[in-house]
Amino acid sequence: MVMDLTERGSTERSVIIVGAGPGGLAAAILLAAAGIRVRIIERLPIVGGRTSSIQADGFRFDLGPTFFLYPRVLEEIMRAAGTTLDREVELVRLDPQYRLIFGAGGKLDCTADIAEMERQIAALAPNDAGGFERFMRDNRRKLELMQPCLENAFGGWRDVFTARLARLLPSLQPHRSLDAYLRRFFSDPRTRLAFSFQSKYLGMSPFRCPSLFSILSFLEYEYGVFHPIGGCAAITEALARVAQRLGVEIQLDEPVEKLLIENKRAVGVRTSRGDYRADSVVMNADFARAMSRLVPDASRRRWTEKKIAKKKFSCSTFMIYLGIEGRFDLPHHNVYISSDYERNLDEIERLHVLSRDPSFYVQNASVTDPSLAPDGMTTLYILAPVTHQHANVDWRVEKERFRALMLKQIEKAGFTDVERRIRFERIVTPLDWDEQYEIHLGATFNLSHTLDQLLHLRPRNRFEDVPGVYLVGGGTHPGSGLPVIFESARITSRLMCEDLGVTPPIAAATADKLGNAMEALT
Repeated sequence: MVMDLTERGSTERSVIIVGAGPGGLAAAILLAAAGIRVRIIERLPIVGGRTSSIQADGFRFDLGPTFFLYPRVLEEIMRAAGTTLDREVELVRLDPQYRLIFGAGGKLDCTADIAEMERQIAALAPNDAGGFERFMRDNRRKLELMQPCLENAFGGWRDVFTARLARLLPSLQPHRSLDAYLRRFFSDPRTRLAFSFQSKYLGMSPFRCPSLFSILSFLEYEYGVFHPIGGCAAITEALARVAQRLGVEIQLDEPVEKLLIENKRAVGVRTSRGDYRADSVVMNADFARAMSRLVPDASRRRWTEKKIAKKKFSCSTFMIYLGIEGRFDLPHHNVYISSDYERNLDEIERLHVLSRDPSFYVQNASVTDPSLAPDGMTTLYILAPVTHQHANVDWRVEKERFRALMLKQIEKAGFTDVERRIRFERIVTPLDWDEQYEIHLGATFNLSHTLDQLLHLRPRNRFEDVPGVYLVGGGTHPGSGLPVIFESARITSRLMCEDLGVTPPIAAATADKLGNAMEALT
């Protein structure tokens, strides 16, 4: 059976979106707001992809992202749909934003209160007093300079080496590592880690991550760390509601089997229920896996199987979701940084082995949001960065041993007497990310954000190998992380509207922003 979203004699344009993750849902809203007919086809029975929820026995957990930052981009997307973010989702700003526990000694309750943060830093590392305020000033300017890079599409070298953008690069210093950049402000390795551990949001080491990404920690302090009531999955659930109000059709539990290509151009997709045809197709699935499963290798020139195999992919994560009897009087977000963090990262990224002292993150969200658990109970979300799928680690063998290690490890953050109080438990390993969630190598943060895989060197929003295909999500430009994924949705929908001859619902205004950035340099 063929289901054609385009009607003969109609001027209405049509788009199919493969995947109901945050990028696909945001793109659907923008395209529908522009008057385009949109159908989303999702493999899973729920929306959200990695930003969905696990619900069982009265407990509710975010599957993936738990930090919500920089709501401005999503607010603008909601306004394009005729609503507002605060009308759709209740957000609570956290203070402290998170607690950092250093295996090398000491801790920080990180806060946007500059005086209090400076006091804590001075107590931890007296020589670093005053560095926080200087870091904030420098990164406020850096974000202004970087906005053209984050908000524009990059189709090739010409887009990178425009006269204007080339003048920005000396100030941005993208060739320096994040850790090297932070030495300008902080001498103590622990303080530098406080402002660089965020590189793990990208699945990268701060010792190799480009210094551009210092803006990640800046965004937390400048604009806040928020908890959406109901978890980050409440964001994607709200996006789905808004999209459906605009007329977007969302079909769940329907895996796409093939991209339909005619005369070298995408014309739709195939599922077990039939063929769906449209003017254009948006891929919101994991990029490497989608290419392998849905697009014939012969139809790809730049992103063949052989070339994808040579690319660098991020780390993975070992996840434990626990429903616990009782409560913990501890912060909402807790991050433990291994006593030998460089070794821990080397074991993850180069040696591909499991660490004896792994860094970890624990979300104790019930302290902010009691709705996530039954009365008197708690949800604990435990994450340890680990190697992506590699022959060195067999998760069928290592799963239980590493679980036991992690339950012991989280005692370092104050989460004691956990095991006897467990009332619900689920574990997700890199093998599960790979096989159950269709993520290439289980690399939960997609392609690494190295300099040779940024801007036009990432898969492009207007996909260069197959006309009529567009990409959205963490695997394309600008990269991973919810605010950046929402920005990818704006870039992609703007390109599609341009190609389909439709006026986009949000004016890009990037030329003015680039001009403002240039004025800041002169």
